[in-house]
Order: sequence, then C-alpha cells, then structure tokens
Amino acid sequence: MYQVSIQDHFDAAHYLRDYGGRCENLHGHRFVVAVTLEAPGLNEIGLVYDFTALKGHVKEILSRFDHTCLNDMPSFQGRNPSSENIAATVYEELAARLVGAPAVLRQVQVWESPEAWATYIPEG
Repeated sequence: MYQVSIQDHFDAAHYLRDYGGRCENLHGHRFVVAVTLEAPGLNEIGLVYDFTALKGHVKEILSRFDHTCLNDMPSFQGRNPSSENIAATVYEELAARLVGAPAVLRQVQVWESPEAWATYIPEG
C-alpha cells in the first residue's frame, strides 16, 4: 500500500457558536491542511497520483476560504467552522474531484495552530 500527502494553508477568521468561551469571539488562524491519498500500487510511471494535480485541486478548494470569515461561507451555514468541520468539508469537495482516480482519498487533516489539529477519516 502506498500513501502520498500534500499540505497547503489558508488564512481565515471564524467564531464558534455556542462554544461558551473565548472562541465564541471572532478570531483568525492560519489553517494548515494536509490531504492523504492511498493506492495499492503505482501507475505506469511509478506514481500514486500526480502531486502537481493534487496540489492544484486543494489550492482551488482552499482559495474560496482564504481571507474570509468562514461563518459567512455557504459550507458552514448551520454548522460551526471548526477544524473538524473544515476537514470534513475539504474531504467532501476533494473526494468529488477524485471520482474515478486510481487513488482513494484517505484523510484530511486541519491544523488551527502548531499544537492543535483535527483529522477527518470517513467511516468504512
């Protein structure tokens, strides 16, 4: 089994509704996002998936979030823009772009600081 991962980031503000603490106030982060693809073997030129193509997909997804208030984004209407929900949102959007690819999207990780991150791995 092979895995490949790439990392990117975006800067955004958010607040956590009903949190009951300081994070209920508007504040910002440099969110770092890592995605991991997995495949049982390599393609004819020895790759799981082209890093350049993967980086392009992720950059397009994250560019919509960059320098925004995440709470105002359609993706987070009705749910908090927590690191957990950001990871799930990026996963869902990236998985849709990878339908039919020779590799499977395994997980998305989102760091809101160097010491705190969330990982989304779908069940099954």
